[in-house]
Amino acid sequence: MTITEIGKKAKKMTGMIGILGSEKKNEGLKSAAAALLEGTAEILAANDRDVEKAVKSGMNAGLIDRLKLTSERIEAMADGLLSVAALEDPVGEVLSMKQRPNGLVIGQKRVPLGVVGIIYEARPNVTADAFGLCFKSGNAVILKGGSDALESNIAIVKWLRAGLSAAGLPEDSIQLITDTDREVTRQFMCLREYVDVLIPRGGAGLIKAVVDNSTIPVIETGTGNCHIFVDESADFHMALDIIFNAKTQRIGVCNACESLVVHRKIAAEFLPLLKERLSLKSVEIRADEEACSMISSFVPATEEDWGQEYLDYIISLKLVGSVDEAISHINRYSTGHSEAIITSDYANSQKFLNEIDAAAVYVNASTRFTDGYEFGFGAEIGISTQKLHARGPMGLKELTTTKYIIYGSGQIRP
Repeated sequence: MTITEIGKKAKKMTGMIGILGSEKKNEGLKSAAAALLEGTAEILAANDRDVEKAVKSGMNAGLIDRLKLTSERIEAMADGLLSVAALEDPVGEVLSMKQRPNGLVIGQKRVPLGVVGIIYEARPNVTADAFGLCFKSGNAVILKGGSDALESNIAIVKWLRAGLSAAGLPEDSIQLITDTDREVTRQFMCLREYVDVLIPRGGAGLIKAVVDNSTIPVIETGTGNCHIFVDESADFHMALDIIFNAKTQRIGVCNACESLVVHRKIAAEFLPLLKERLSLKSVEIRADEEACSMISSFVPATEEDWGQEYLDYIISLKLVGSVDEAISHINRYSTGHSEAIITSDYANSQKFLNEIDAAAVYVNASTRFTDGYEFGFGAEIGISTQKLHARGPMGLKELTTTKYIIYGSGQIRP
C-alpha cells in the first residue's frame, strides 16, 4: 500500500471516529487491551527477534532497554489503554458560551485534530499509547516506527486492530507504515493533504529531521538533558535518593537525569557520598575541574558534556556558587524538558520554579515523574518541549483543537 493510500484511508476514518460517542470508544479501547494480552506470546516472540538484531548491531544498553518488551510491559500497555478508557472524553466539551450585544451566542467547542502522524524510534510501547490516546480523542493515527522495532510494532498493531474489529469498530483507525525506506519517511512528512499534525518522538537527530523537512505542522517532542541542582540547604539523603532514581531507574528514557549541578559550599562533603551511591550502578561522573580536584576518579568534562543526553550510565557534574548561577547554567544547556532543585530553602525553590525555562520544573522530586501516566493522563503521546499548542506530557486534551460554534436568530452584519 502506498503512503497516499494510507493517508486517504486515515482521512476517511476521521469522519467515523470523530463522531463516535465515549461509550463506543471506550469499548474499542477495552477490546484492544484484551487483544494485546491475548497476543502476548506472539508480540514477545516478535520483540525477541528485534532485540536479537539490535544486540548484534551494537545498539547501546539504554536503547535496548527502550526496545525490550516483557509480559509485564505488555500488561502495562494494556493497562494504559484501560486507563485512557476511564478518563473523561474531551471531545465535545464546550469551553465557553457568551452572548454578544447583537444576540449572537458564540461558544468554543473541543474537537479532534483529525489525522495524527507519529514518527518514532525503537519504543514499541509508544505504538499502544499513541493508538489509545488518538482513538479516545477521536483521531485516526498513522504510525511510522523505527526499523529496529518493526517486527514488534507489526505484531502490536495486528492485535490492536483485532481488538477494534471485535468491538465492531474500524481497524483503519490505526495504520502502520512498514516500509523502512527513508524515501517513504520523507513522503510521509509531506503528506499534508491527509495528515493534520505530525509528532516526532525520539532522539535529537530524528526530531531535527522532522522539524526541518516536514510540510505538515509539527508538535516537537524534545530530547531530555534533564538537570538536578543540589542546593546548599539540601537534605543529603533525599538528594542522593532522588539522583539515584532519576539517573539509574531507567537510563534510556528522556526524563532521566543527565546533568548534576551542585552548590560549591557542600561539595567537599556531598561529592564523596554521591560517588559512593552512583558507583552502585557504575555511573561515570564527568565533572568540571574543581570537582575533579576533589574526587580523583571523576572524569574531566568537556564543553560538549554540559548539553549531552547520554542515555547511558554517565552523568555530568558542575559546581556553582549560587542558585542564580545554577539557573543560568541550566537554562543555557537545558533541552527544556525537566529540571529539579533539591533544597530546604523556600525562597530558592520559588526562584527556581519561576526562572527555569522548561516544560516541567520540580522541587524535591525525581525528574522521572514527567510522564503522562504519572501526571494522570493514562498515557502520553509524547512530551512536548515547544511552547505552542502543547507543552509537557501530552494527553487527550493536547490531541484536540477547538472550533467556534455560533447560534443566531437571523442576524446579518450591517
